[in-house]
Amino acid sequence: MTTFDEILEEAGNFGRCQKHIFALLCMVSLPFSGVYVGIVFQGFTPEHWCRDSVVSQIRQSCGWNLMDARKITVPLVNTSGVLVHSQCEQYDLDWNNTGLTCDNPESDLTDAHRSKAPMTSCKEGWEYDYEGRQSFVTEFDLVCNDAWVVDMYQATLNVGFLVGSITFGYLADRFGRKMSFLMSNLLNGVAGILVAVAPNYISMLVFRTIFGFAVKGGWMSVYVLITELVGVEYRRMVGVLLQMFFSVGILILTLIAYLITDWRWLQVIFAVPYFIFLTYFWLIPESPRWLLSQNNSTKAKEIIEAIAKENKKTLYKNIETLRDDNAQTSTASFLDLIRTPNMRKHTFILMFNWFTSAIVYQGLIMRVGIAGGNVYIDFLISGLVEFPAAFLILFTIDRIGRRLPFATANIVAGVSCFITAMIPDSHFWVKTVVACIGRLGITMAFEMVVFVNTELYPTFVRNLGVSVCSTLCDIGGIVAPFLLYRLATIWLELPLIIFGAIACIAGGLVLLLPETRGVRLPETIDDIEFSNRHKENHPKSQQLTNLLPTDMTTNKEATIV
Repeated sequence: MTTFDEILEEAGNFGRCQKHIFALLCMVSLPFSGVYVGIVFQGFTPEHWCRDSVVSQIRQSCGWNLMDARKITVPLVNTSGVLVHSQCEQYDLDWNNTGLTCDNPESDLTDAHRSKAPMTSCKEGWEYDYEGRQSFVTEFDLVCNDAWVVDMYQATLNVGFLVGSITFGYLADRFGRKMSFLMSNLLNGVAGILVAVAPNYISMLVFRTIFGFAVKGGWMSVYVLITELVGVEYRRMVGVLLQMFFSVGILILTLIAYLITDWRWLQVIFAVPYFIFLTYFWLIPESPRWLLSQNNSTKAKEIIEAIAKENKKTLYKNIETLRDDNAQTSTASFLDLIRTPNMRKHTFILMFNWFTSAIVYQGLIMRVGIAGGNVYIDFLISGLVEFPAAFLILFTIDRIGRRLPFATANIVAGVSCFITAMIPDSHFWVKTVVACIGRLGITMAFEMVVFVNTELYPTFVRNLGVSVCSTLCDIGGIVAPFLLYRLATIWLELPLIIFGAIACIAGGLVLLLPETRGVRLPETIDDIEFSNRHKENHPKSQQLTNLLPTDMTTNKEATIV
């Protein structure tokens, strides 16, 4: 019988047909970046202080700007040893009876008067130093006692990711990669628009969860589809490049967020492309490999013949006896992942690394919004440093191996977080450069964890192992906003200390894993437990061939499962 990979070799492993399909599917990564990290702009919290209607009237009559009024009428509080204007308290005064004049207000209200003035919490809402722009924070007044609610915007997205990855994994196997992708796009478009028109924050979070549910599932379907359409030697390359387009999306997001001043219209920009992707119904094929697994060999043969025709190739092998050489018959259970010592060690270390990558990656991105610099420039710079990560991975994994670059990337990210936290704000560019090195390190770690994960499990349990371990990525994403925003209220750099600690621990744990470069992929649990007798050098193509396409699904974004 003729195997699918043998026929694909004749039809073209990565010919003109696959290239144009790949180019179309790469477009899906662009809006996904906005969904994943758009909170930096949509949920931006600007400088704010208590609104007082009487002060507003005095400001207008005196011709003061917002900063003048804040300097005169807002109390100072000690935050981390620095006196700053209070964001959540105001003087409990009748400003009409204070004798405040337009000409010399600071002499009318001296420090002695201020120190004796009673204080109260904000009663009439807040003023925001965000003129001409609006985030959902400023629209719904999600500051002070309600500031923690902002964390839910990212947490609910990751809850959707968690459920969506499981659900769409089933749908993609049951109804096909293409159909699950199209279903997700329809749901993405509708849910995305509903987020944009949500009348209140609760309904917005509900729609945001649905949005995350569909976005994650659709991206997974794309990842699996493209890896099933190309030859084994191209799977890792297309996987890394597909993730690189996520980084391109981050750069585009910076420009769009700068031009679009309202978070609702920004959300519409994120949602509209998913309606456009519905046209892919006529532009991309179903996975022939999936069709074979469903015993639909007739349709699979039609697609293979169309690929060969566009690639200007001739099929010589007998296509009538085509079968899927990656079909699996063994069933796996979660207990297989933890029953034996080495399997258990691999599982817990990989789970911790997925968890760490999600927390540190999302945390460093979201920190841009609270670091106090120019959010657009800082976000652009942090996005640019993601590009070298893909090239460093492709350059090192077959020369140095997996374990050392993977561990180094985590440790570099962790140490950079520690150093960034210690550098004073007065050394802004030094602080920015070190932070960017940390971002580069965690991006590398995030992109490496997926194929390290696939190479450390036997064939029959590989897909389950990746799915279970990568679930910790979504759990990390749920934790990340609370860890960042709540700890930052204690000390702005405290989250960096936590990020640094867990990243260094993750890097140290990676050193306990075996090196897999040049080692045949394990077929049984015995190959894991008795690795010394399993280590036989095989050609690189043999290692790639044993990687199932579905095993290459990532979780960023989730990199993404």
